[in-house]
Amino acid sequence: MSSDFESYEQDFGTITAEVTNKIGRIPKLSGEEKTQLVLNVDKQLEEVRELLEQMDLEVREIPIQSRAMYNGRLKSYKQEIEKLEKDFKRSRIAYSDEVRNELLGDDAGSSENQLIKLREERAHLLDNTEKLERSSRRLEAGYQIAVETEQVGQEILSNLHSDREKIQRARERLRETDANLGKSSRILTGMLRRIIQNRVLVFILGAIILLTIILAIYFNVRGH
Repeated sequence: MSSDFESYEQDFGTITAEVTNKIGRIPKLSGEEKTQLVLNVDKQLEEVRELLEQMDLEVREIPIQSRAMYNGRLKSYKQEIEKLEKDFKRSRIAYSDEVRNELLGDDAGSSENQLIKLREERAHLLDNTEKLERSSRRLEAGYQIAVETEQVGQEILSNLHSDREKIQRARERLRETDANLGKSSRILTGMLRRIIQNRVLVFILGAIILLTIILAIYFNVRGH
């Protein structure tokens, strides 16, 4: 698992380095060239966010004793991407002196205040957008936690249902065992009763035979 995490780290470092370089170039461009570069950076930032999600999943699979270290690294990467996103948004409304003069021409001095005001308004709008995005991410994280909690709850209920069935089957086997033991006990009791009866009969027959022999001897002796 850690090898996969480190592979994602390498991809993260490569892409963020490219993004940082491109963000620095955006204010120096204008028109279609700037638009294309902005779209390219936006796409790469989305790739970075997907990498962070994969890294987050990998951290959850790492043993608990090693997880803290990877969580710290992942947290620093998240902070880095947040900074890159802020720099990217600022670069989209920023212009270098050369580009600004090219756009404003001879009216650069008189329009400087308007440009500053426009930049402030855009910065304020971007701040509000960032707040909305952070709130959205928190809601999404909360929703993910709720889904995971629901899944864990379903697994627990499933395990409880399975344990209940096992307990019921064990009780049924105990009832069958008790029934078999009762039947065996009755059979043994009947056999013991018959043995005792047979012994009594043998004793009685023996006594009768013995008495008959004694009487026969007595009458025989008396007859002589």
